[in-house]
Amino acid sequence: MSDTGRNTAARRLARVVVVDDHPFFRDGLSRGLRQSGYLDVVGEAGSGREGLELIRELEPNVAVLDYQMPDLDGLDVVHAIVRDGLPTRALILSALTDSAVVFRALEEGAQGYLSKESRRAEIVDAVLRVAKGETVVPPELAAGLASQIRLRAKQAAPVLSERERQVLEGFARGLSIPDLAAELYLGASTVKTHTQRLYEKLGVSDRAAAVAEGMRQGLLE
Repeated sequence: MSDTGRNTAARRLARVVVVDDHPFFRDGLSRGLRQSGYLDVVGEAGSGREGLELIRELEPNVAVLDYQMPDLDGLDVVHAIVRDGLPTRALILSALTDSAVVFRALEEGAQGYLSKESRRAEIVDAVLRVAKGETVVPPELAAGLASQIRLRAKQAAPVLSERERQVLEGFARGLSIPDLAAELYLGASTVKTHTQRLYEKLGVSDRAAAVAEGMRQGLLE
């Protein structure tokens, strides 16, 4: 094979399926990806369901998916790709750039998220990077994503009442419910009520597990 042939083969390694319900945008995107000389658009679909069928049939390296589509949206397709163990990596291309939406897409298993306002060169670069296994989020979305991660982390940690915190700290010191009742000047039944609420918030069923979970979630120093 000549050098030209080898270079052409190397550029065609990334096989792509484009899924978008807007024909004009889909055609323009597919044409732009092909014209890059690095990507081979092997299929196009106008709905999430049709796109998923193509992905299952063709097993492209990358699926470029619109977020909002009829029948199955982009996240539904991503979920199915991950659930079924398909080798295709997903890049969401959407007009929606809300940080919560981006976070959910990556949480579902998408390898990248771009605005539809992105330049063609940015989209081509993102597809190539996703094909290599990289996660792609442009800087203008990354800042919001970091804030979303911090928000989710705060929401994930349960909010304990003052009494529940005292019960947890007492358990960490090896105190029993009667010991805590005496220390806090409360009835044993009241301490048991706080204990039960503590267990429910932590998702545990005994003192040792409560202490371990409290330490894992940073509720105990």
